[in-house]
Amino acid sequence: MDAKFKGGVNIAIKIPKRKYEKTVAFYRDVLKLDVAEQPIENPTVSRTHKVKFGDNVVWLDCVDNYAHSEVWLELKTNAIDAATAYLKRQGTEACDELEKIPKDMHWITDPAGTVFILNEHEKDDG
Repeated sequence: MDAKFKGGVNIAIKIPKRKYEKTVAFYRDVLKLDVAEQPIENPTVSRTHKVKFGDNVVWLDCVDNYAHSEVWLELKTNAIDAATAYLKRQGTEACDELEKIPKDMHWITDPAGTVFILNEHEKDDG
């Protein structure tokens, strides 16, 4: 099976702890978007807020050990194993040590360092 890719709806912004409260307030109070804190159990993310952003979801993740913000994107595939093998042949290795995720997903980066979570879309998700 050939791997196909498409963008997912989830966007994560990794925010240093010292800038987190002001960033959440910006999305909630300045932009007036729907912002809600969500429970999280993750060794690298201490807090997270879900923001409805049009058809997308922006996750504001508080990370205690970051010096600057990063944007991480979701990348969907129709076949996770074929996609992972294809990406490896293209010189893109999984970097699953970045953050804890389920075993059927992978972290990858583009040449500029943008992080993507690669996961398989549901059959009815196109």
